[in-house]
Amino acid sequence: MATPLTFAIPKGRILDEALPVMERAGVVPERAFHDKGNRSLTFATTREDLRLIRVRAFDVATFVAHGAAQAGIVGSDVIEEFDYSDLYAPVDLDIGHCRLSLAAPADVPEAGAGASHMRVATKYPNLTRRWFERQGIQAECVKLNGAMEIAPALGLARRIVDLVSTGRTLAENGLEERDAIMQVSARLIVNRAALKTDPRVGELVERFRAIASGAEGA
Repeated sequence: MATPLTFAIPKGRILDEALPVMERAGVVPERAFHDKGNRSLTFATTREDLRLIRVRAFDVATFVAHGAAQAGIVGSDVIEEFDYSDLYAPVDLDIGHCRLSLAAPADVPEAGAGASHMRVATKYPNLTRRWFERQGIQAECVKLNGAMEIAPALGLARRIVDLVSTGRTLAENGLEERDAIMQVSARLIVNRAALKTDPRVGELVERFRAIASGAEGA
């Protein structure tokens, strides 16, 4: 039997939307995957030659880029943050929509208001620096993995860059959205070398592409 393919999926907000799309593409996890008390990271699927790993979104990109997983699903924010050369994102799945935005308390001046240097709390230092550079501003990024919204109140950084969906969490923490840095959606990603050498990876791409284009079953 051929070595099983490994398909990486993210914990968190994208997963619930991704599962129905995966099922239509023939990537169906075993029953244990849906057990909320199950702490396993690796799961079988209905395909003997394909297994799932469930990891943090940022780690999905790393596993696929380095070939430890051959394919996966992750947000375009993660893809752009890492910009791995070995990662290819051939299909926009049109799910997991949100935006990466700059936010600040109401009394903080706009980003372009004469400042040449700003401190920003974010999980996305690369995207943040690049965006501020285009505004002619040097961003000092304080890397946080969560609880971004409390950074201004605690004096860590007066501005944050984080994912925003409804904006409710920002408002509840006294912040307002200032600029949308990028629109985000979930993508199918594959390892470039695996795509070239393993026809099963190409087949997965075509299945997901047909679903995303509405050509599935046509």
